Amino acid sequence: MPLIDFLFCDYENPTHLQELARMLNHYMADPMGGAEPLNKLQQLRLVDGLANHPASFVLFVTVDDQVAGMATCFINFSTFRVKPYINVHDIVVDTRYRGQGLGRQLMQRIIDIAAERDYCKVTLEVRDDNFVAQSLYRSLGFDECEPRMYFWQKVL
Repeated sequence: MPLIDFLFCDYENPTHLQELARMLNHYMADPMGGAEPLNKLQQLRLVDGLANHPASFVLFVTVDDQVAGMATCFINFSTFRVKPYINVHDIVVDTRYRGQGLGRQLMQRIIDIAAERDYCKVTLEVRDDNFVAQSLYRSLGFDECEPRMYFWQKVL
């Protein structure tokens, strides 16, 4: 039986940084990522930006000490609930490890971290056409907001 574990990215560990860039590029190249992988300069900026961001963390899920998935999270603050919360910005499982429940375990670990820290919620965005992810999130208790909210952007 494989050993599944969770590990916070150590921005001083070169192996962790390589895995962070590899996993994000894996996600970006996926049809649900829909983007071009980052070049080397962008990867360096990503790592530097996350390492210096005061309220971010990256959580890896490992199988037999190999990184199999990753979540990039940001800690925000709810003015209505007067408590911090976690926003899951990216979540990805390597295609070689999909279908084994790792995404569920990774999301559950994030929920557990939020509960351990006495945060008020965990938020995320999910693509309208990503039915696999929507099914996973619903099974973990996530649902659309009431009243319904939209995630809008203005690209500059």
